[in-house]
Amino acid sequence: MSCGACAVGRITVKDPQLWDAYRNRVPQTLAPWGGEVLLRGQLSQRLAGHEPHQDIVVIRFPDMAAARGWFASPPYQALIALRSEAADVVLSIYEL
Repeated sequence: MSCGACAVGRITVKDPQLWDAYRNRVPQTLAPWGGEVLLRGQLSQRLAGHEPHQDIVVIRFPDMAAARGWFASPPYQALIALRSEAADVVLSIYEL
């Protein structure tokens, strides 16, 4: 039984100004889906393995349907081109 879901983005910023523009627009896309940013951070130390990305974001949703709905929603999809120009992002959803 699911206790929620998290979207995890591993990020390498290519253009800080565009990335800020993208990040400032994401929160309004989360609200209708119950999404909440839990963590934004930058890598400070690798303890094991290889991680090519320097930044991370973790967004919690009430369930997998909400996480998938957010990603597929027209307001978020409208930001994909900006995101792609601003950063290299690996975005995954994890069921809790």
